Amino acid sequence: MQTSPATTGASNSWSHSFKNRFSRINRLFLVTVAVPTVLATIYFGLVASDVYVSESRIVVRSPDKQMATGLGALLKGAGFSRAQDDSYTVRDYVLSRDALKEIDETLAVGKAFASDTVDRVSRFGGLDFDTSFEALHRYYQKKVDIQQDTTSSITTLTVRAYTAQDAQNINQKLLELSEGLVNRLNERGRQDLIRSAAAEVADAEKKSKAAALALSAYRNAKGVVDPERQATVQLQQIAKLQDELIATTTQLAQLKTFTPQNPQISSLQKRASTLQEEINSETTKVTGGERSLANKAAEYQRLALEREFADRQLASTLASLEQARNEAQRKQVYIERIAQPSLPDIALEPRRLRSILATFVLGLVAWGVLSMLLAGVREHQD
Repeated sequence: MQTSPATTGASNSWSHSFKNRFSRINRLFLVTVAVPTVLATIYFGLVASDVYVSESRIVVRSPDKQMATGLGALLKGAGFSRAQDDSYTVRDYVLSRDALKEIDETLAVGKAFASDTVDRVSRFGGLDFDTSFEALHRYYQKKVDIQQDTTSSITTLTVRAYTAQDAQNINQKLLELSEGLVNRLNERGRQDLIRSAAAEVADAEKKSKAAALALSAYRNAKGVVDPERQATVQLQQIAKLQDELIATTTQLAQLKTFTPQNPQISSLQKRASTLQEEINSETTKVTGGERSLANKAAEYQRLALEREFADRQLASTLASLEQARNEAQRKQVYIERIAQPSLPDIALEPRRLRSILATFVLGLVAWGVLSMLLAGVREHQD
């Protein structure tokens, strides 16, 4: 049986098309899977530098004041409370340019990250040749990580470097800088607290002195020491004079009734008149006229009240100053090291086998997706 020319041509055309498709698929597989996997194997297996990871754990706490209620004191006591805001402060400082500048001056981290022993891809300034401080800061933020557990408030500081000693030294230095930052914040808080309390005491002292001087000037000007006490003495004296006047008047009435011609009547009348004048004079000193004690008492009481209020305010500010000094002697914020910076004995990164497998899997995914897209485009064209 002979094959017709038309059948033979169709078979050749299909075979040629299949070869073209297979050739394209092979090239696509080579580009997306084979070549990246080989490059990843070479880089991670032979070239990539070892990365050592040092970890430390800290907690930022502040002294907790004892609650006033008995139940609150029973439940909480005088322990420590978490200083979450200060934890964020420490975190921002560790990742800041100031912290980087400090550790670069003491540990020369820029040179360590740019060392020739580090592979070209990983080292600082290896590909873009940018060795500016801003570039170092961006590189530094990739090597230093600080995370806080919101449940326990434990902060974990992780440092990556190309030698185990560098990783531990950088971690240790960052903890020392963080403790120094917290100490500075404590010191400034103490100074502000004492300064504010001392200013209030000085102001209260001025007011107390001014009130005392005003009261003293009023006493000298009006010629009184204490109008209320003086009025009490005057009223007691008036009461005695009134008793004497009553006794004299009674005796005079008896003499006039029983012995109208008694020579003592004139003397008793004179005595009664003198007692009445004394009573009127003493009464005028207490209640009558502008120079009376009653008129002076209102202004005196106002000045005395101002002095008493100023003295109480001074005593209150002195107590506040003493409390501020006692409070300033205690640290407001603490950094407690739960785990000291570790000295890694093996390199934890890069994870070479996993990186190679990840490259291979991603290449397969890309190859499959592109193959499907190319097949759809060819079918649409056919």
